[in-house]
Amino acid sequence: MNKQSEAFLTKYLNNASPTGFESSGQQIWLDYIKPYTDSHFTDKYGTAVGVINPDAPYKVVIEAHADEIAWFVNYIGDDGYIYVIRNGGSDHQIAPSKKVNIHTDKGVVKGVFGWPAIHVRDRANEKSPSLKNIFIDVGAESKDEVLKMGIHVGSVITFEDEVFKLNDKYWCGRALDNRIGGYMIAEVARKLKENKVELPFGLYIVNAVQEEIGLRGAEMIAARIKPDVAVITDVCHDTYSPMYDKKVSGDQKAGKGPVLTYGPAVHNNLLNMIIGVAEANKIDFQRAAASRSTGTDTDAFAYSNEGVPSALISLPLKYMHTTVETAHESDIANVIDLMYEFLIQLPNKHDFSYLK
Repeated sequence: MNKQSEAFLTKYLNNASPTGFESSGQQIWLDYIKPYTDSHFTDKYGTAVGVINPDAPYKVVIEAHADEIAWFVNYIGDDGYIYVIRNGGSDHQIAPSKKVNIHTDKGVVKGVFGWPAIHVRDRANEKSPSLKNIFIDVGAESKDEVLKMGIHVGSVITFEDEVFKLNDKYWCGRALDNRIGGYMIAEVARKLKENKVELPFGLYIVNAVQEEIGLRGAEMIAARIKPDVAVITDVCHDTYSPMYDKKVSGDQKAGKGPVLTYGPAVHNNLLNMIIGVAEANKIDFQRAAASRSTGTDTDAFAYSNEGVPSALISLPLKYMHTTVETAHESDIANVIDLMYEFLIQLPNKHDFSYLK
């Protein structure tokens, strides 16, 4: 990771891009990737795509999603306290005492998720945080005062936390799920450009919106691009941190390499090619299984159009959907290398069909 890449990653992760409001982050991503691509385009909902060899008939996608979990203002009480609903899979248990940014037409309004002091709580019957009782305090004493700040029902809210390094080898912060993926696919484009690789096919570097509420951005862009093959990168759980059950959640550890998933949506011929690339290039990898869907944009691409051979390369992540999502720098580098090495060996017009 050079200084330019690190500066991009830091700026990109620290920017707020909640589901449905990704445009500012998408602009940061596009500005970074433009020098490494031949063209680019966006769709109506904000998915951004950089393209190498846009006129080539055979189309290969590498993809990540750009959105992060957040909250919406759902109700403003007469006393000025604000109650919320989720925008994506936001975790109500981590909310109390967190600082928040409420995004309004007048700019960002600061607030906090309040919580009753330990002194006044009933230890025998202590209530846990839930969507029914968490609330935001913006320092207002009435609903009218809140409204005058520019806050209204539907205003989107993000946690204030920013990225930092743990022990000089882990990236830690909010929104690594999955803007770290947007970083990795952008770095693949940079590596191709700097190494002067001439790909025989069209490469579409896709940063999709609205994954967190149902893979919606991927659905839209897959229909537009109509790719021949798609490799998706997202995050998966590091199951070595406390309170995980490997028998339920699998056996994946940050620092031990990318995770390759088996499942109905994952095309076995494509997966086996990626495994072969990892082994040939001595890139450590781990395995996971998905009983039905992968829960990632892989599913949207795989089942789009007339079916698209698709595979998933995941980054092991600690503490998903918190403000301290944590990923190992070596895994980030290895995901980039694996996607790059896969692309440079992929034959043009390769047919991944099971039956011929």
